[in-house]
Amino acid sequence: MSDGTTRWLNTAEGGERAAGLVKLRAHAKINLDIHVGARRADGFHDLRTIMQSIELHDTVTLRVIDGPCRVRCSATGVPTDENNLAWRAVCGLWSALGRPGDPRGVAVTIAKRIPVAAGLGGGTSDAVAVLRGMCRLWGVAPDLPCLGEVAAGLGADGPFFLVGGTVLGLGRGEEVYPLEELQRHWVVVAAPPRGVSTASAYGWLARDRAASAHRGESRNRRTRRLPPVVGASLDFGALKNDLEQPVTRRRSEIRRTVRMLAGGGAKVAAMTGSGSAVFGLFTNRAVALEVARGVSYDGWKVTVTQTMDRVRLTRRLWL
Repeated sequence: MSDGTTRWLNTAEGGERAAGLVKLRAHAKINLDIHVGARRADGFHDLRTIMQSIELHDTVTLRVIDGPCRVRCSATGVPTDENNLAWRAVCGLWSALGRPGDPRGVAVTIAKRIPVAAGLGGGTSDAVAVLRGMCRLWGVAPDLPCLGEVAAGLGADGPFFLVGGTVLGLGRGEEVYPLEELQRHWVVVAAPPRGVSTASAYGWLARDRAASAHRGESRNRRTRRLPPVVGASLDFGALKNDLEQPVTRRRSEIRRTVRMLAGGGAKVAAMTGSGSAVFGLFTNRAVALEVARGVSYDGWKVTVTQTMDRVRLTRRLWL
C-alpha cells in the first residue's frame, strides 16, 4: 500500500497529477420521493426514498502534509474539527485500515457551493469525496469493502454518494439500489436563508401524525401509492415527500416557493430531504431560467443545474 509519497499518480482520465494533491467534485442530491414509515427501536424511521444526483457540487481538495489531519471550509459556521463529516471520513478510513492513533498527513479544503442544512446532502457528499480522495492518496482500492461501512457511518445517505445517479434507498436510506436512470432534466434549486434541522422536521411529522390519529383522520400518507422503481419510468404524479407538509405548515416561504415552481411548469416541485431547499424539474432550460428568476428572493440561494447519471458522474469526478 502506498503511503502517499509516490511522485506521480495517474488520474481516471489517463493524465498525470503531482502526488500528494487530489481535487474532486462532491455533487449534491435531491430526494424525488420520501416515504417515512414507523419509528424503529434504534430511534430512526424506516424510509423508502428515491435519490437523484445533480450537477451542483462542492470542490474538495486533499493535500499531503506533515502533522495531524486538518480541515478547512469556505462556508462560515461549518465546523473544522471532529464534528465535520470530512474529518470523520478521514478518521473512519484511517481506523478501518488499522492505522493507530489520530489521522495524520492530510489537509482537506472544501470550497462550498451546496447550501448548508438544506436537505441537499452537501456535508455527506463532501465526506464521501474525501474517502475517494484518501483512497487515491493512500493507494487504497476504491472498491474496498470497508469503504461502504465508513460511508454509512457518515450519514444515512453516505452509501448513495458512492453510487450516484437515480437510486432507491431503504432502511434509514443507507440500503441503496441503483435504478433505471432518470432522463436528464434541468433543476431549479432554491434554498432559503434559514435552514431546517432534521430533528425538527421529523418532530413536526410525528406531532402532526399524532394529532391526525387523535382526530381519527385517515392517514393516507402511509398507504399512498408508491412510484414504480424497477424496470419502469418514474410516475412523477406519485412522487411525494412525507416531510414536506409538516415543514411547510411551519415555514410558509417554503410552501410558497414550491407552488411557484409548480405553477411555472415543473414536472415535479417539492422540498428535498428534511428541507429547507426546494427544487423543480424542467425539460426546458429557458423555462427553468425564467422560473428561477421568479423565486430569487432576498437572501435565497437559487441555482439552475441539471440531473446527473452514473456515467457522467464518473467522468466528472476528478478535477
